[in-house]
Amino acid sequence: MGPEEIAAARHDPKRANVLYHDWEAQTYDEKWSISYDERCIGYARDRFELIAGRGGWPYPRALELGCGTGFFLLNLIQAGVLTEGHVTDISPGMVEVATRNARALGFEVDGRVADAESIPYGDGEFDLVVGHAVLHHIPDVERALREVLRVLKPGGRFVFAGEPTRHGDIVARRLSRLTWWATTNATRLPPLRGWRRPLRELAESSRAAELESVVDLHTFRPAELRRLAVRAGAGAVEVRTEELTAAWFGWPVRTFECAVLRDRLGWGWAMFAYRTWQRLMELDGRVLAHVVPAGLFYNALVTGVKPEPR
Repeated sequence: MGPEEIAAARHDPKRANVLYHDWEAQTYDEKWSISYDERCIGYARDRFELIAGRGGWPYPRALELGCGTGFFLLNLIQAGVLTEGHVTDISPGMVEVATRNARALGFEVDGRVADAESIPYGDGEFDLVVGHAVLHHIPDVERALREVLRVLKPGGRFVFAGEPTRHGDIVARRLSRLTWWATTNATRLPPLRGWRRPLRELAESSRAAELESVVDLHTFRPAELRRLAVRAGAGAVEVRTEELTAAWFGWPVRTFECAVLRDRLGWGWAMFAYRTWQRLMELDGRVLAHVVPAGLFYNALVTGVKPEPR
């Protein structure tokens, strides 16, 4: 992904999303420590249950919007939340990886390259539409939610998780920039040079970060996200937030991992990072969620249903 491609996509967020996510597709699961075992099955199940409860499980027919590598839908299938899965993404590379991941797990999912503002399915085809970290990439979120409601059956539900809040995103980005600067400078020192990623890879990461500022179009205040869903026509809309100290820990950790050679870290580091994040999530959910304003947390989740005809 060269400077010319980035420049061409700078004023076209949809083109930027295709370029960026095609470039990321083959390494995306490794970059974000995505797996299809109990660790991420539990994460996906817990996010869904937190915002939408357990009623209606398993949903017979579901669609993931902006599927990426299939992380959310495939782990929800394994968790027993839904039965039949379909995936769409504006990135052909991501759709290819998502359907490949499904086959590796023994599932067959229908995968289509599609713009979220024009979903290529008929009216009322799905019982459930899900997405993870997708709404903030879509230029017209309200239009996309109207499309979601169109393809849902009356009484069908949508669940979107992993959307950045306004304040949480500001903090996360500042922590990430500071960590990147500190790590890339520290690994120039002679004792730590064996930890430093090759300059070519660091340059690629910097270009990716540059394009990320184009593809990340929105951050949300909880009340604003609720209004978008209501204006689109959804009923029973609920919005929740999560991750405060977990985000303050998690974003620097992810940035550090991107700045050093991965084989230097090992399994011990991975378990330390995961278990620390888990403990901080518990602190956030059990204690801080009751005393800290919702808008200060990093992740927003939203659900709603398609109203039954009168």
